[in-house]
Amino acid sequence: MEHPENDDLYKGLKVNKGVADVPTVNPYLKRRKQRRNYSSSEFVEGILKGDITILSQAVTLIESSLHEHQQVAQEIIEKCLPHAGRSVRIGITGVPGAGKSTSIDAFGMHLIKDKGRKLAVLAIDPSSERSKGSILGDKTRMEELSREKSAFIRPSPSAGSLGGVARKTRETIVLCEAAGFDTVFVETVGVGQSETAVHSMVDFFLLIQLAGTGDELQGIKRGIMEMADGIIINKADGDNIDKAKLAAAQFRNALHLFPTPESGWSPKVLTYSGYYNLGIPEIWEMVDEYIKFTTENGYFRFKRNEQAKYWMYESINETLRDTFYHNPVVESMLGITEQQVLNNEISSFIAAKRMMDLFLENLTKK
Repeated sequence: MEHPENDDLYKGLKVNKGVADVPTVNPYLKRRKQRRNYSSSEFVEGILKGDITILSQAVTLIESSLHEHQQVAQEIIEKCLPHAGRSVRIGITGVPGAGKSTSIDAFGMHLIKDKGRKLAVLAIDPSSERSKGSILGDKTRMEELSREKSAFIRPSPSAGSLGGVARKTRETIVLCEAAGFDTVFVETVGVGQSETAVHSMVDFFLLIQLAGTGDELQGIKRGIMEMADGIIINKADGDNIDKAKLAAAQFRNALHLFPTPESGWSPKVLTYSGYYNLGIPEIWEMVDEYIKFTTENGYFRFKRNEQAKYWMYESINETLRDTFYHNPVVESMLGITEQQVLNNEISSFIAAKRMMDLFLENLTKK
């Protein structure tokens, strides 16, 4: 209908037609495809073909806390197990700022370009204790590797539960091996206890250090050096070369104080520059030498078997813990019992025993 204001009676006043409402959604925007729900068999088939997209989705299921996702994930892992175990697993640790991500970028490119390897990098990313969020920014520091088709980089948030992440990382290793990755890097958050968890799932444990930061003594004090199969001093370039050589000598002297490792291998100390790609081939000669040495003396298989046993018991402990805390009777009484402890009505030990008795009594009724 025309506006009445445009009638001759209202000369001098003109109102134009309005325009139609502009759509709120960009008409040129392509609708995102819905993610297809694969069966466990389809997941396994895709993983064995080396499909990175399907591998990534399977890892997401492993990391999920939903019960239905965990069921599918465990089926996938079980079916992938016969195709796993053929890679070399390397743990990489070091204090924040030691250049782990930059080094992994350099190491990975050397393995892919010079040795024709397929590499999976599983990086445990520290989560904020306040927001529980993670930056998951390791890919930004692995510029070359993140563009390689023969590389798979997967950061996982530690989310305050290191044990849970460590178990899921071990399960992810199985999938990566089934997908054809012959080398797996597991990078730690580098803040203490994570080293022990990673050490329990890798074949070779590599410690990255810096010269002149006081870590020569810190490494000894924290006991990480006892776990290391190789120590490498980063940033051995420019004016820092002499400092790096001095630090290497100090570490070699310190290693003599420790008893011979169970493997029979004497850990080596090397210097290199991750930024300038100096000394990288020598590091991998050391790793290859270790793998050959431990394979010949039987320690390589022995360690793998010990790790499998360790993770079996860890999984049992975690399952028991989850079953206890998710039991309805326990959930209903836990807050009340906690308050009794805070009010000094009962001791912590009596409270724990009561909760356990309640839990076991509830189980027997079922």
